[in-house]
Amino acid sequence: MSYILLAMCDEMHADVVAGFQEAVRDEIGLELRPQPCAMDWSAAWDPARRQFNSSLALRTLLERGSGGALRVLAVTERDLFIPMLSFVYGQAQLGGTFAVVSLARLRQEFFGLPPNQDLFLLRARTEILHELGHTFGLTHCPNPACAMALATNLRQLDLKEDTFCESCRMLLRERRNMDEIPLANPGR
Repeated sequence: MSYILLAMCDEMHADVVAGFQEAVRDEIGLELRPQPCAMDWSAAWDPARRQFNSSLALRTLLERGSGGALRVLAVTERDLFIPMLSFVYGQAQLGGTFAVVSLARLRQEFFGLPPNQDLFLLRARTEILHELGHTFGLTHCPNPACAMALATNLRQLDLKEDTFCESCRMLLRERRNMDEIPLANPGR
């Protein structure tokens, strides 16, 4: 059976993993298999920015390979950036195998605010679906509530839901069919 590997680069609570598994099962129709990831992040560290370059992290993932998984989603607490932006929530290979998501800026505590676990889980589920959607070839959606909508700040991210809109769901179905993977919820 095809599956998506959840490469846990940092310790993750069981409720976060379960939320990710549920979102991937319900929206993509695949099993998400968690596994600790002892990835070397040193090549991605930028001391001047005090952040990790997500493109270099993706390169490290590429070098490690997929280990038989259909897709690999690395999730970390490290703050990520690309050179042209001050930060990114995640990055993926468009139509490729690998994606990386940072949980750092999805937490209220990052901004000095009190924790809100429900909001954090919603943001995290939305972001992993967004990056995995890119691996299936989905681009940014004009529907601000769709998981595939562009979000460069928390206001935009909080407008999104942890689901794909019907148009993106149909595109995902087409891309999944090209991969010859049966859909779990074809009528959805």
